[in-house]
Amino acid sequence: MGFFIAVVSMLHLPDQINIQITDEISLKPDYLSHPAISGNKYRKLKYNLVEAKKLQKNALLTFGGAFSNHIAAVAAAGAVCGFDTIGVIRGDELANVDANPTLQFAQKQGMRFKYVSRETYKKRHDAAFHKSLEQAFGSVYILPEGGTNALAVKGCEEILTKSDAGFDYICCPVGTGGTVAGLVNSCLPHQKILGFSALKGSFLKDEIIKFAAKDNWELITDYHFGGYAKINTELIGFINRFKARHGIPLDPVYTGKMLYGIFDMVSKGFFPKGAKILAVHTGGLQGIAGMNESLVRSGLPVIE
Repeated sequence: MGFFIAVVSMLHLPDQINIQITDEISLKPDYLSHPAISGNKYRKLKYNLVEAKKLQKNALLTFGGAFSNHIAAVAAAGAVCGFDTIGVIRGDELANVDANPTLQFAQKQGMRFKYVSRETYKKRHDAAFHKSLEQAFGSVYILPEGGTNALAVKGCEEILTKSDAGFDYICCPVGTGGTVAGLVNSCLPHQKILGFSALKGSFLKDEIIKFAAKDNWELITDYHFGGYAKINTELIGFINRFKARHGIPLDPVYTGKMLYGIFDMVSKGFFPKGAKILAVHTGGLQGIAGMNESLVRSGLPVIE
């Protein structure tokens, strides 16, 4: 019964009221959807949890790096909905060091870790590797790295609501492509979706195409700040100023880079005059603590 109560609450997520930032830009605070399973992670997991229960799986197994939002969210979802959780973590050297805040949180939720070498981690999509994990851990429901699959996209299709019909552009960060594909599938004909890549390069276009049913979207690749989880003092300053002015925290891997990019593109005249822009805040705030530890070690200012 506890599982169904938890999932029903996920199926009936209340709409978050959009926050106007400037005359052109509004923010959808989807990160407020759940205290631990927030933003797009909440959306991606919803229908996967229903499917896992339908298949009578007892555990969720997934993949991620040491600071993964997805790892933290799966651990929390398992605790809420009564699944055991296993995280296959990139980097076998991490088994011998103190866990960072992300992994500490996941452990407190009951997640067990299997640390693997970076070479082994490259097999995370291989059926043979999945079979070996099933042999080791039993009846598991396997979620891909980042959580993107068809059921995840279905959940992300529910981000936009009738109240968002007046926007011309919908913006979101992109890590694996599931969230932006969901927005593409559910947006109105007059709307264009802009995905801001958190990774260097344009290869994510192929991932988005797998799930996007329309072509009214564009992948913006100019605001990755050097690659995944790469940041500098300029980005840190922007994130801190944004929070001081608007009272809204931004994570440095996804939403911070997206908002920086939107403001920069507005200043450069990318958007037509009078266009209304909606930025989807997808969460990821749990990663700030771990990032700040790294920034302190590097002698850089921290994210407030």
